[in-house]
Amino acid sequence: SLLPILPYSHSFHRNLILQMRLLLLSLLPLLVSSLGITQSAGVRGVLMCNDKPASNVKVKLYDEDTGPDFDDLMDSGKTDADGRFSLAGHTSEFTPIDPKLNVYHDCDDGVKPCQRRITVYIPNKYITKGETPSTIYDAGTIQLAGKWAGETRDCLNR
Repeated sequence: SLLPILPYSHSFHRNLILQMRLLLLSLLPLLVSSLGITQSAGVRGVLMCNDKPASNVKVKLYDEDTGPDFDDLMDSGKTDADGRFSLAGHTSEFTPIDPKLNVYHDCDDGVKPCQRRITVYIPNKYITKGETPSTIYDAGTIQLAGKWAGETRDCLNR
């Protein structure tokens, strides 16, 4: 035979099985994200800072994930001169997505490091199957001045 004969032992077998399990576990998030049902969501609104349009403010639409999986970025952009924004995106999941809007701003922030981050959760009825949302959640006019419940600081805008 041209194939080398490997010595067989129980420890070799156990190590091989362990390595295969670790490989499978490391590939699981990739497999899950590439499979599943394509779902989409969208959000629009107006951002104000002390009753003035908050222009050039970074906004991001995410699918919030728990566990070892990072949130999926679905879309991002900045507000226009009138404080208006509109985002829409999609991702694939086995379970319903959990869309959220993150707003990163410096309204009433002084010279503190990083940016204030607020999160607005998008109701489930605005989730659509497919790559394009059929309805867009209107977040209305959001006043960034003052303190928001659950507000955090974010240096990486993630």
